[in-house]
Amino acid sequence: MTVDLDRSSAQHRAWTSEAVRIIEADANRSADTHLLRYPLPPEWGIDLYLKDESTHPTGSLKHRLARSLFLHAICNGWVTKNTPVIEASSGSTAVSEAYFARMLGLPFIAVVPQSTSREKVELIEWHGGKCHFVEDPGAIYSESRRLAAELGGHFMDQFTYAESATDWRGNNNIAESIFTQLAMEPHPEPAWVVVGAGTGGTSATIGRYLRYRRYRTRLAVVDPEHSVFFDAWRHGDTTLTSCSASLIEGIGRPRVEPSFIGQVIDRMIKVPDAASIATARFASNVLGRRVGGSTGTNLWGAFQLVAEMLRTGQRGSIVTLLCDGGERYTHTYYDDEWVAAHDLALSGPVSALDHFHATGQFPVGG
Repeated sequence: MTVDLDRSSAQHRAWTSEAVRIIEADANRSADTHLLRYPLPPEWGIDLYLKDESTHPTGSLKHRLARSLFLHAICNGWVTKNTPVIEASSGSTAVSEAYFARMLGLPFIAVVPQSTSREKVELIEWHGGKCHFVEDPGAIYSESRRLAAELGGHFMDQFTYAESATDWRGNNNIAESIFTQLAMEPHPEPAWVVVGAGTGGTSATIGRYLRYRRYRTRLAVVDPEHSVFFDAWRHGDTTLTSCSASLIEGIGRPRVEPSFIGQVIDRMIKVPDAASIATARFASNVLGRRVGGSTGTNLWGAFQLVAEMLRTGQRGSIVTLLCDGGERYTHTYYDDEWVAAHDLALSGPVSALDHFHATGQFPVGG
């Protein structure tokens, strides 16, 4: 006996099919992000690359995550026609999700900390989303659940679903893209890939892919101040929490998120906030364009690994991420008054960066 779908189910499937087509068509229109070379002295024999995620349509690494989260929620039947979508975010994921929500004609609300940069708030609203502010950054989860229940909507919950929503085996994920672009380089199998962790989705995707493809490449995850990932990974305690929020938007969390898979990480490096911001500013001068704070965190860790390779006479390559552009942080990381108000002394990290670029030597332990 066969049973036909009722009319509402058929309409739901039709909407789902069209929504997936729209998202996939958008991905098809977008060329892959570039792999840029960071200028190091050629005599060092080490190539450093930046995967430039700022070239996505919404300007950050989170564009990949938002696409995956929407496809995950739609194909699971959690998001249908007119479903309000709610997300807890420090900004960039919400910008990207607002973009996809508007594309699908869905209302979108971002639950963000009051401290979220003005530029990110404006981008969320420009893409058609609304911002719901909370004073306590740790309250973004509960407030998102409350709003979803109140509105009959769906809490996208990037911190839970980031690692499962992304196809880590391939399908042009960020790891596969990196290795495809390295194929004709002098050192196509890098010694290290260096990333930060916010949800943990990117590190989980790359770490799994390295093992699946049997690469010898190791994964290093950098972690900013006031984030618990480093200590939780070092001590094997995923129950650790912090009362402080990370100043480096997009990475670092006050709790260990469900998507953080510590077992795929080979090394973690703790990076002071002053070092992240100083490196973002320093790299902006080197590259001729502003980069965000999380890119500074990535590069501080990458420079430490370059110096270690030089000390041991190792040649090869390292890849890290240019997560987003610095124009989103004009009133924070690139504002001297903001830096001073947060008691961030940049002179020490700048001296270390000058010394590294001149000699290849970096402070032990970063």
